[in-house]
Amino acid sequence: MGTETGWVYRVFEPHGSEGWRPYGSDPERWRGTITADDSGEGARYVVALVVTDLMSEWKVRGFPRAKHVRVFLWRGEEGDEADADIIVEVRPRIQAE
Repeated sequence: MGTETGWVYRVFEPHGSEGWRPYGSDPERWRGTITADDSGEGARYVVALVVTDLMSEWKVRGFPRAKHVRVFLWRGEEGDEADADIIVEVRPRIQAE
């Protein structure tokens, strides 16, 4: 069928005026490579896997809502944040009660 690509991902969290830092107490947990079809759908699939994993962890840990994070995705190898092929920002939904 098609070829496959290794997509490198990394998750960051806001760090005040300093910008963004690697997410969590174990940043290596949210850094890795996933192989998927070499297509636009492959990249979206990888981002969806990472976000789903994040949301599952938050649910298990009892967080009432999503945390504010950014997921960076690069084709082949990690680069600078500005060179990411895809950046997805997850923000908590805050409702007034």
